[in-house]
Amino acid sequence: MNGRRFYLQLIRLLGFLPFKLKIYKLAFLPKSALISYPKAASINNERLEYLGDAVLSTIVADYLFRKFPNCDEGFMTKVRARIVKRKNLDYLAMQIHIPSMIRHGVLPGNKSKHIYGNMLEALVGAIYLDRGYRVARKFFLKKILEKHIDLNLLVNKDPDYKSRVIEWAQKKRVEVIFESLEEHNSTQKFPSFISTISLNGEKKGSGRGSTKKDAEQRAAREAMISIQEKIADGT
Repeated sequence: MNGRRFYLQLIRLLGFLPFKLKIYKLAFLPKSALISYPKAASINNERLEYLGDAVLSTIVADYLFRKFPNCDEGFMTKVRARIVKRKNLDYLAMQIHIPSMIRHGVLPGNKSKHIYGNMLEALVGAIYLDRGYRVARKFFLKKILEKHIDLNLLVNKDPDYKSRVIEWAQKKRVEVIFESLEEHNSTQKFPSFISTISLNGEKKGSGRGSTKKDAEQRAAREAMISIQEKIADGT
């Protein structure tokens, strides 16, 4: 890819004019690039990737902190991990056409499974160095998170309702009691379980499952819905 074409593509990708083009060129130069330098100098995007990883983590943490004012640290940590995990970053990088920005070939059998996600991190690092945190934050939120991430899906993906209820209860100093009963039915080959959950002595959910754990999770889910409704009502 020639320099002019790269520059025009970069502007379309970023949505603003880059000041330090050299930094962006480096962002798209993986360790496995088919390019050599005098005196075997080591030039690649690894340092930018390191910086971008930290900046990206801060951007997402800040966004979730503002987006979910009533959620605890454990919840936000889980959602942030899902957004910035390598597999998801690979997907996001491909959605914004980062593979087409690579200026040099990549060695066959490249060992980096997450080369595109790494480039996305390096790009965020480059934006941070070139234009600062606010521009890097705006780029990720407007160009990537709001367009290519289903936040509701990530939030509701968490099946561990029991842990969430217990974490909430500990924070609010609420007593949590699970009661489970094994059920036997002549028509069933295996027993089933029914569980109930009480918060400060008040029953808030029940669930049935093939295992005690499943039953408790379903009961906790009902309780979590009740808790979220109270939070929404401001009670």
